[in-house]
Amino acid sequence: LQNEIPSYINFDKPILSEHSISETSVVQDRGICSMQIILTWSEEKTLVPLWAPKLSSRAVPACQSNQFLGPEGHVDIELIDESANRYSVHFPMAGFYLWPVTGLGFLVTAPVTVRIAFDSWGQHLDLKLQHEKQWVVAGPLFDVSVEPEGVITEIHLPHIISLPANEVDISWFHVAHFKDEGMVLERPARVEPFYAVLENPSFSLMGILLRIVSGTGVSVPITSTALIYYHFHPEDTKFHLYLIPSDSSLIKAIDDEEAKFHGVRLQTSPPVDPLNFGSRYIVSGSAHLEIMPQELKLSYRSPGETQVFSKVFAGRIKEPIVLEVTEKRHKTLVWRTLVKPVELQFQAASAPPALSVVAFMKEHRRHLQARLGDLNGILDDLQDNEVLTEEEKELVQQSPTQQRKNETLLKMVERKGPQALEILFKSLNQRDPYLMSYLSQQSL
Repeated sequence: LQNEIPSYINFDKPILSEHSISETSVVQDRGICSMQIILTWSEEKTLVPLWAPKLSSRAVPACQSNQFLGPEGHVDIELIDESANRYSVHFPMAGFYLWPVTGLGFLVTAPVTVRIAFDSWGQHLDLKLQHEKQWVVAGPLFDVSVEPEGVITEIHLPHIISLPANEVDISWFHVAHFKDEGMVLERPARVEPFYAVLENPSFSLMGILLRIVSGTGVSVPITSTALIYYHFHPEDTKFHLYLIPSDSSLIKAIDDEEAKFHGVRLQTSPPVDPLNFGSRYIVSGSAHLEIMPQELKLSYRSPGETQVFSKVFAGRIKEPIVLEVTEKRHKTLVWRTLVKPVELQFQAASAPPALSVVAFMKEHRRHLQARLGDLNGILDDLQDNEVLTEEEKELVQQSPTQQRKNETLLKMVERKGPQALEILFKSLNQRDPYLMSYLSQQSL
């Protein structure tokens, strides 16, 4: 493979010489990155710190998703247009800045403001062109603009191709710019395992494409992830399982879509080994599960397009369940996870309602009156938060039936206003998470 690497890709040039950095310290506090990097100029005038490739390979301290990592710590990102998924960030000094959640990085020589938007390949790259020219989408599509121009010497564009791999020819990598005159291709200065680098870049709608020579029959290995979302129902709990390329814009789009239907993403690990574009995978699991469809094809669908997933119907979950994904052709197990009932109970308690608290409580008042059970813990919470007095608490407890107790409690809290309802809502989420998750499903 090394003999086939074209001259424009340089794997031998060091990112930073030893005397270019004098001190590095990393501090992690409350899940937010805090880094202090003291840089000195080398003879090559290189500003990329020694940890830059490690950051781009995701080996970073935990950091908020709306922050860049820079020479003096984190830099906040401003969401300027939610509907267009457009952001703005100001880099206050020279140095290297990385957005860890996306893998997008900039090397700058002076203060600069960068505006970034996520876009869809499907709106710009013709499907016929993809088929005839054997183009494979290899990363997110960004719309980037900067002010002032001329101070960004490198942009690191993330890609999903798994490197190193003997099946991938580095010369296939191209940066596609979409301009008024059409698609313009540019070869990157170098390609690293998680990103490709453009030097002295011009900015536009841009992203990484892989061009495969027709007839090679090569399966392209990619980094991928499995997303699983939990949807509670008292009679038949279901899960949505996605198998997608590791593209942050795709994950965000799926998160946003699932949130509309109160899907709660469960924490799980991605496949350990790279998967292949176009390959088919079989979803299976514990014997009692119903899975539709059982077969998924790994492909790239841009954010905004309908994403393919498997529905897994699990009934009333009382025991842990197993989910597995197997490569169809070679019957190789590529992913496996275990879901326990206690994990679902925790997730249900933390899932926010789509409606405001007041609207939610009003809409579901009849169900709450009929379905609430033991109120002792809830009454204690309300008394501790000074919503109810001891006398009011006793009045609820003295009601002859459970439904009358529920009705008395709801009337009391409603009379005390929105803040009291919010405290009751919080208590219900903690004390009866399954009921609250079920009612959230009914708000659709």
